[in-house]
Amino acid sequence: MLDNMLRGTICIEDIEMGMSRNLQKVVTDEDIEMFAQISTDRNPVHLDDDYAQDTIFEGRIAHGMLTAGLISAVIGEQLPGHGTVYMGQSLKFLAPVRPGDMVYAEVKVIDIDMAKRRVRLDCHCAVGGKKVLVGEATVMAPSRKFD
Repeated sequence: MLDNMLRGTICIEDIEMGMSRNLQKVVTDEDIEMFAQISTDRNPVHLDDDYAQDTIFEGRIAHGMLTAGLISAVIGEQLPGHGTVYMGQSLKFLAPVRPGDMVYAEVKVIDIDMAKRRVRLDCHCAVGGKKVLVGEATVMAPSRKFD
């Protein structure tokens, strides 16, 4: 994964509106094969070139949840980071991700509830500047008071 962001934790006390973090990753054939094995989703549109050629995608595509997992990586490693508890995630898939695509994943703080330690994040993934996934996450951020 490629990014210039530090790993670790940003506690709720330090999170600010508009704060954002991101990463980039090339989705490889090996990533797709490992995701299929782990998830048990062996849909041939992800794994079989001949089958996938005859679909609306005209070729193999990565699992949507593999792409969404990059959002989880930004949340769990950078914003808020280690100690974050995922509470919810909405996703809308706009375009396929193909083997070899460089995916850019970003989250941005859009709401903070300090009393409940809740943070709402606008999330998206893009390939070549075109959004392929959009959504929103709600997480419980770690706090210096409790963690």
